[in-house]
Amino acid sequence: MSIYFDNAATSSPKPPEVVEAVVQALTRFNANPGRSGHRAAIEAGRIVLDARERLQALIGAEDPSCVIFAFNCTDALNLAIKGTLRFGDHAIATRLDHNSVLRPLSELAARGRIGLTLIDPRPDGFVDPADVAAAVRANTRLIVMPHASNVTGAIQPVAAVGQIARERGVRYLIDGAQALGALPVNVRALRCDLYAFPGHKSLLGPQGTGGLYIRPGVELFTLREGGTGSASDSMLQPKELPDRYESGTLNLPGIAGLGAGCAHVAGRLSQIVSHERELTGAIREGLSKIEGVEIYSPAEEAACTGIVCFNVGDLSSSEAADALARAGIAVRGGLHCAPGAHRFLGTLLRGAVRASVSAANTFEEVEAFLRTVREISVDSAATG
Repeated sequence: MSIYFDNAATSSPKPPEVVEAVVQALTRFNANPGRSGHRAAIEAGRIVLDARERLQALIGAEDPSCVIFAFNCTDALNLAIKGTLRFGDHAIATRLDHNSVLRPLSELAARGRIGLTLIDPRPDGFVDPADVAAAVRANTRLIVMPHASNVTGAIQPVAAVGQIARERGVRYLIDGAQALGALPVNVRALRCDLYAFPGHKSLLGPQGTGGLYIRPGVELFTLREGGTGSASDSMLQPKELPDRYESGTLNLPGIAGLGAGCAHVAGRLSQIVSHERELTGAIREGLSKIEGVEIYSPAEEAACTGIVCFNVGDLSSSEAADALARAGIAVRGGLHCAPGAHRFLGTLLRGAVRASVSAANTFEEVEAFLRTVREISVDSAATG
């Protein structure tokens, strides 16, 4: 593809230093971190610690051990959800949540293990914190919120909900899949207990990486137990973080690349945020002038991430996305693993087209994209 507008799925291209870090981990430092005392293993451990410390600094965590590496954001969310909830508990989530949140919660609810309340967004696409507060029960154990919608990009009032959760004594999990690396994040200011994130999206790391911030004092039931390289004389899982939640061999090449991506983002975050907002602003403005295009993302640039969600005429989202692909432009059509968001938008049957930018994209690419959408709209009207 000559133009890549599918960064909300996975970012591309990766910075050269990310690629180099992966290669170095596979060649110079190809050893098991934390398991041996030889030089390569020690260096591998240093790479893991460096990535952990970079993530700690980026999210404002209290300590590097608060950052737990996971297979991906879905894995981190499952640990947070299933490690928190037990029989008889009640959880609150939203209709905007991704299936990585909705499916674990719905599975527990379908088994009769938990009660579940899903909060509808307001007509403007944002969740009202007052609705979350009203849904809290005596047995509410967990509140889950997306930091930003993966469909519309709408940034949710996560800090206000965090205040409610803290006041009510309810554990609070934020799904940061579309936020970390695209927005400033401070977990302490957000008053969250748990913050899940992927490595391969706005952090610019490799696929198969991610993590979970766990606030000090918060303890989760483990999903996996096994070798950690620590307390090996005990048949019980260690209590200490991060070992408690990181059984088995870590993904050293992936973590090395994630650390490099984190360093790249941390040094440029304000420029990244500004550039992506300008790009999405130009996309929204251009699309608004094309007859037959319906836009679902918020009009205010500061209210959303680098996502613009839309449809063209009577075309299904897959038809419009395929037409863009034939022109060399990568976007994503469909339901984006977020059926509740599409029910809210009224697009459950046709889906929607999602264009998502990164700091690597240009205004020239935006212009080419808009020209192509205009041609698709004209062709659709002519054949319709």
